[in-house]
Amino acid sequence: MEETNKTRYKRRVATVIGAAVAALMMPGAHAQGSVTLYGILDVGLTYASNENGHGAFLAQDSEYTPSIWGLHGVEDLGDGYKAVFDLQSQFFINTGAGIPGPGADFNRGAYVGIEKEGIGKLTFGQQYNLLFDFLFFPPVRLDGTFMYGGLFNMRQGPFSALGIPGNMTGSLDFDETAGMTRVSNSVKFTSAVLGGLRFGALYGFGNTAGSLSANNTVGLGANYSYGTFGAGAAYNETRYTSMNDGHDGIRNFGIGVGNTFGNLYANALYTYTKNTLTGAVAQVGQIGGLYSFNPFWRLGANYQYIKGNAQLDHNRAQQVTTTVQYSLSKRTMLYAEAAYQCTGGDVAGTHNAWIGGLMPSSNNHQFAAHLGMQTFF
Repeated sequence: MEETNKTRYKRRVATVIGAAVAALMMPGAHAQGSVTLYGILDVGLTYASNENGHGAFLAQDSEYTPSIWGLHGVEDLGDGYKAVFDLQSQFFINTGAGIPGPGADFNRGAYVGIEKEGIGKLTFGQQYNLLFDFLFFPPVRLDGTFMYGGLFNMRQGPFSALGIPGNMTGSLDFDETAGMTRVSNSVKFTSAVLGGLRFGALYGFGNTAGSLSANNTVGLGANYSYGTFGAGAAYNETRYTSMNDGHDGIRNFGIGVGNTFGNLYANALYTYTKNTLTGAVAQVGQIGGLYSFNPFWRLGANYQYIKGNAQLDHNRAQQVTTTVQYSLSKRTMLYAEAAYQCTGGDVAGTHNAWIGGLMPSSNNHQFAAHLGMQTFF
């Protein structure tokens, strides 16, 4: 029987696929690559002077840094190209439970992409926004949370009326510099370092039929480092389904500088956050530093001032955070941390103090202390 066109087409496709699979299976056909298992573990004990009217002693993990584990993969494709991927998950050490809960295996991050030497990296997936990438991470390190503040130093206070969807308090890390917010369905380009300058852009798809602008995320960022000096700026706007059918959201901007003076690294950062639906605005100014006495002992301190506009009852907060660190090795550290916050505002009872990682105070001040241990692998 004469072979039909459809049959010939199927046979040719099968031949091509079979040849491709055979080539991949042949010794020496694979490009050079590696997969790295990595993680951070952080655990300790906390005292809070006032949580909902009572003092509290707590077993608390992920205070200085989140406890995470991840897989990072790189495959050398030749000619300066690499395939890259990263899968990252967060969990509680004290219970072993994942964060935020069951079914969130790689909620902290999941991306795959291509990197070209001297040009940059293009990635797809659930990823950190650019305020985190360009203000928080080295080489510029403009947020004190990274070096010595931890969860206590993440922006929090009497600002829940910002009303950030999906945020556990409505305002924790409201300026998005500490990585609590990730962007799903995103495409991100991050350039290589070119003469000390690095820049990036991000777009998160809203996946809304008939609209490219609803529920989407747009971000831009850049930083510059030269010798001991660093500076950076970043912008992010995320729109949410629950806010004007996906056409309003939270807009953030940040700019900062940092420099090393001998054994002291000092930094300053300003951030601006706006709920585009309600008009609520919170602005933050912070300054701090980390002093290294020797390779083992370090002392960090940070002051931040946060102020809301009329939509936030002109609530304001001042906070001082300080940390003493002792390195047992290159990967393991012991630390003692303390934070104090005092607040004010136009309306009594709406400006209770609230340090990141705790429950709110029943009055306008709150103190917290933490002894902890952190290790990398």
